Amino acid sequence: MAVEYATDFRERPECYEIGRGERGVFKVQPYKSELLPLWSFKDEAAAKESSAAIWAKFEAYRDAEDFVGMDMARKYLQMGYTRAMRYAKYPGGRKYADDGTVKEPEQWADAEKRASALIFDERLKAAKADATYQRLRDAHRQRERPADCP
Repeated sequence: MAVEYATDFRERPECYEIGRGERGVFKVQPYKSELLPLWSFKDEAAAKESSAAIWAKFEAYRDAEDFVGMDMARKYLQMGYTRAMRYAKYPGGRKYADDGTVKEPEQWADAEKRASALIFDERLKAAKADATYQRLRDAHRQRERPADCP
């Protein structure tokens, strides 16, 4: 088991690294276990339910001033947007041809997936604009990372 899977980031938030994009979304516990079951973008109804559930977790993490939880919820919202948009632009979500080259995107290969993506995007923008999220993110970036972090 990789070290990052063994770290409880609720207990050790000082060890969490924000990273780029959706990095760590399947590794950072206990948040992965709390958020992954809520994540779905298969159709517009699923995206509405999923984004609302993830947003509720974001708000709960915000109320607890749990930056790591807020950032992970933001990442799941972002992943809902990016994955749904991939399916919206590429039939079956296949961005690459068999020879490894990138296919030309279609506009819109799957209109329902595009609708799903836009639902997640609305919540993602709200998360990024949240004043508490921004304050806690800035404070997290300024902290000293302990030497014993994995």
